[in-house]
Amino acid sequence: MYWLVGGLIIVVMMGVLAVADSMPSVSSLVDTISPSVLALILVVMSLALIMLSRLYTPATPAAQLTSFSSQTSSQSPVIELSITKRLLLIARHIVVVILAAGLIGVSALQALVSHQQAESSKITEPLRVQALVTIEGISDSVLDAAADTGYRQVAIITHLSPLVSELTPQDLDNITASHLAGIQSNNNENSLSINSNSINLDTLHTDRHRILLSAYPQASRQPKAAKQFANLAQLKPGETRWMSLALSPLATAEQATSSPSGFDSYRWLRGRHIDGVARVLATATQSVSTADTERLVASSSLSHLSRVRMYIDRGRWQLRQHFYQGWHVLTGDEQQAKAVTLSLLTGDRSLINRETKELYQLAGISHLLAISGTHVLFLAIVLAGAAVMMVNQLYPALYRHVPRWQVRWWVMIGAAFVYALFTGFDVPAARTAWMLFAIGLMRLSLLPISTMRVLLALAVLMAWRDPYVLWQAGYWLSFVAVALLLKYEDRSHHHHTLVSTQTNISSAHQDKASGRLWLRQGWGVAKRVFKLQFWLFIALLPITLLLFGKASLWGLIINIFAIGLFGWGIVPLNLLAGLIYLLSPTLADELWTFVTAIILSLHQLIGWLTTLPALSAAWLYTPINMAIVLMMVLVILPWLLPRGFISRGLALPPLMLLMMTVYANQQSLMAVPTLYLLPTGDQYISASVLQYPMTDDSGESGEDEVSWLFLADHRPSDAPTMPSRLTAEALSATVAQQLGSLSIQRLHGVVVQSSSAALGQRQINENPPKALQASASALLPLTVLQLTQHLPTYQYWQAGRIDRWPALQAAYQVTHPAAAKSSISAQRCEEGKTWQSANKELSITAMTGWRQIEDASVWDCTIAIDLSGIKSSRMPIQVLRYNAAAPLKSSAASVQAFLDRLAAQPSDSSPPQRHTPPERIILNADSHARVWQLWSLMCTDERAMSAQSRWLGHSTSSVTADVLERQRVGVVITHDDKILSAALPLETRETSMASP
Repeated sequence: MYWLVGGLIIVVMMGVLAVADSMPSVSSLVDTISPSVLALILVVMSLALIMLSRLYTPATPAAQLTSFSSQTSSQSPVIELSITKRLLLIARHIVVVILAAGLIGVSALQALVSHQQAESSKITEPLRVQALVTIEGISDSVLDAAADTGYRQVAIITHLSPLVSELTPQDLDNITASHLAGIQSNNNENSLSINSNSINLDTLHTDRHRILLSAYPQASRQPKAAKQFANLAQLKPGETRWMSLALSPLATAEQATSSPSGFDSYRWLRGRHIDGVARVLATATQSVSTADTERLVASSSLSHLSRVRMYIDRGRWQLRQHFYQGWHVLTGDEQQAKAVTLSLLTGDRSLINRETKELYQLAGISHLLAISGTHVLFLAIVLAGAAVMMVNQLYPALYRHVPRWQVRWWVMIGAAFVYALFTGFDVPAARTAWMLFAIGLMRLSLLPISTMRVLLALAVLMAWRDPYVLWQAGYWLSFVAVALLLKYEDRSHHHHTLVSTQTNISSAHQDKASGRLWLRQGWGVAKRVFKLQFWLFIALLPITLLLFGKASLWGLIINIFAIGLFGWGIVPLNLLAGLIYLLSPTLADELWTFVTAIILSLHQLIGWLTTLPALSAAWLYTPINMAIVLMMVLVILPWLLPRGFISRGLALPPLMLLMMTVYANQQSLMAVPTLYLLPTGDQYISASVLQYPMTDDSGESGEDEVSWLFLADHRPSDAPTMPSRLTAEALSATVAQQLGSLSIQRLHGVVVQSSSAALGQRQINENPPKALQASASALLPLTVLQLTQHLPTYQYWQAGRIDRWPALQAAYQVTHPAAAKSSISAQRCEEGKTWQSANKELSITAMTGWRQIEDASVWDCTIAIDLSGIKSSRMPIQVLRYNAAAPLKSSAASVQAFLDRLAAQPSDSSPPQRHTPPERIILNADSHARVWQLWSLMCTDERAMSAQSRWLGHSTSSVTADVLERQRVGVVITHDDKILSAALPLETRETSMASP
């Protein structure tokens, strides 16, 4: 019952959080019920349930029979429980069931109340305000224009007023001075009136919000903006400053899951109790004084623990500033080695860039960047050992009053909680500290409770304290990994004891005589380490695929030596340097230099290993859902339970079902011709991939499929737009991950439909390689260049001129010598260029693009995908918007339709035709009106007269209704899901593209 109730509590709370957004808000829940009171009630109910279930446990008839027969062997009466005891037993069971049901129900109420409380304080609409901003904790990243990193910081905002005019830093300094003058004259802070901007704000539910501040290098490159944003990195935790902000509500769950990477930013921000996001417009140069800061902290009703945490965060900030000294004189690799050293010490990952994070993800050791239980436990053990040594030398009489293990335990608990607070009190660190506390209490009370039950109790308690912790991936990975380690250790210890008892007696003398005992023991340790790593990799694979959608196969190998290197080398030296830093910063720097050199060598080794051509396919992509996870659990369940409890032969049926399900999911992505619209993170940059299964004349599936990738930049050339913030590295990594999740192992072709000025210049040596690489016009060609290093690609079509493509490849090989593995030649994408499949069923044709004309506005290449009418049951191409969070749940694109065109098309109820009619999908990429003006004058596409066409483009397109009419367009789809001006007569409606 213990495991059943605990599991149901977590499942029910997750279910409530999943459906809470669709439930009506009940203000009375927030006003009358406090989550802290509910958590206390839950703890009391759980203690009562445990005590009641253990208080009265009558002996069974078999036990009584055994006891009686031991006293007298001549009689064997059958002892029956009296009616009173039976009634008490039934009553106890009823009370236990009621308490268990109440525990589950109150847990659901706790999740609902926590959600309603968060909803009551969230930002509901975009707004520009001036506010008093109090920094909370250390920033997630550091503003650095050279490294192109932005500033992200959690903060508390109060004293909000709508911004009716733009404020300068001088204006905010005047507001700060007036605010301080008002405090000193004992005026009411809430009645502060400063110019026309200080009016009551009725659109917000409360005057206190927890938000995520952000500022980006693009905004700070202007001299004025750079000057006022330069001091953002100097803001300490707890510091208060007036700022003008652009507030925005959190993205909805649907908007968050449509991100290119599938990262659910809504759940991530909700898990951190963020009410909204804010972009910094301007900031005062002066902060509120320290005395006023303490007054603001007291007025915000912060607990003493929160104040202690603020001072600890200031220590973390000072340590970051120490590491940041001389940062820009270091090389990029040295900077990242130093950043990882800081992350392993304090959990501060603000200095780690995207490339280093991707390197650790590819190696399968990204979990080592976080402060794990190993860090906390090691520091606690070291300090406890030092404390015991000091007591032994200075005051050994203490052991007469307090046992030695209790002295060690109290020191370990104190060190664990202080270090957990110092590292941000993340889930792994908090779990370790609370487990040390709970295990010590079990030993003090002499209760026979297993460590696994303590682990489950901690998981439930953390969920009661903060239900949103169930949305954190670290929560699940931490508790599941520890549970698997404990289970493996129990089985391994039992097996090792049996084996050593049987073999040591017979082999020890022989091994000692031959001098091979150390070799045998070393082999045994190596084998146990590999078995442990293999066990963890297989057991954590389902939840890893469910949470992240991919898993690194490199982790099975690299973790074998990386965990030992970090656990027994890097982390102890790093923590020792942190302790020495309190006494001698100079000596600590010398030790940190040694640690940084080790990490730098490790990075170089991992980088070399991951670039080996034979081992380039490191990612495992598998569309997975909860049903597959349950089947995987059923497969490994016989190995998790004690030997003989369940026959391991029972794992074969779910294993076969799992294999068939995974295979069916993989095949479902390739069975139907599909054009996926891939999100890129830039509303003007589009990416779409065509998956078309090859068929022979008989209609049977062939051995291969056709996959074409289409990239375009739809920024109009005759209108000002913001430049793209995407980088080629980020875009290529995103597209590669999306293609991998769709089981695409190779590309038959890549088409860049937008011309690139960086490839059309005549002077090859006009720009140095680094300048060429950083050019915004080379974004899409560079993306193709990096993408082809990971995926075999047969053809590359590029719109416009391609004179500088060889120079671009050479520059990339110079700047990325380890990543450059292959090269591909570029072909001109110009009007009339055609590719046709082997069965002549699919063809791809360039409709526009005239590079011979000295006008870049007519170089953009529009593509037509044609399916010829054949004698088969061929299915039409469906157009889906790719869902990165769940590729199998990708939904049909929203379309606009000419009603007269659709009326001429066959319906689903029409009888099957002997010949499938031809169809066409036009992928438009024009950035200027001259493209289609020239097409209207020069081209007459006879094929379009007999094909029903679907139009896929962007709302900024300059195409005219006449062109759509000549192309017999029946359906219009836009990448940005906005109305196309030439299609205004069309009726917008949701329809599936499976039956156009």
